[in-house]
Amino acid sequence: MARTPFTGVLVLFLVAFQLAPTGHLRGQVPATVGHEHLTEVACVDVPRGEKRPEFGCFNVGVVSGLHFTQSSVYWRLRAFPTRSAAEAAKSATGIVVEEDGRVWLSEFGARNAASRGGRAIAVIGPLRLPAAKAYTAVLSYAVMRPGDKSRVHTHPGPEGWYVITGEQCLETLAGPIRARGGRTMTVRSNTPMELNVTGKTLRRAFALVIHDSAQERGTSSGWKPPGACSQ
Repeated sequence: MARTPFTGVLVLFLVAFQLAPTGHLRGQVPATVGHEHLTEVACVDVPRGEKRPEFGCFNVGVVSGLHFTQSSVYWRLRAFPTRSAAEAAKSATGIVVEEDGRVWLSEFGARNAASRGGRAIAVIGPLRLPAAKAYTAVLSYAVMRPGDKSRVHTHPGPEGWYVITGEQCLETLAGPIRARGGRTMTVRSNTPMELNVTGKTLRRAFALVIHDSAQERGTSSGWKPPGACSQ
């Protein structure tokens, strides 16, 4: 049977579709397709051995019993080629985590404190501390999609962020604060806030809260954001 011109075009299209790399095809799908927006997101602990959800905010490192002689401290973030190298450079109060395909070391203290190797990523601060006998630092890692948002909440200590990729907008009483990949932001203790993921790509970011060890890391707030981040 003779092949019609239409049949030949159809065969060529199907062959071309089958040969296209699947990774390339996935890369064309916007991050917002086919999902319901996450709301009321809070950073949570994930029990050891339990699989972590693909999206959300997760507490990945905690250090307690911190004492500072200064009223403000800085969060120094560095990257290392291996975990063993980061562990060797870590102080007694540092936090080492593996996220986003890299090894990260977080240290807290003076802005210009001496470092022991690694590549400097960011210095976040100043983080103004409330009066306390001892402090706890909680490091969180989040993967959230455009349109996702946190619960409205406060922390009994300052919070800082390092945005790896994507964009975020923090609604506060003083107005919106925005940051994108490679940038940082901070807020003071007891600031009512709602974090919104803006832009068109996945947001991956670290957040750090240093709070009075006698208090919980964060609590819900009754403040109603006016929606400034969506304007």
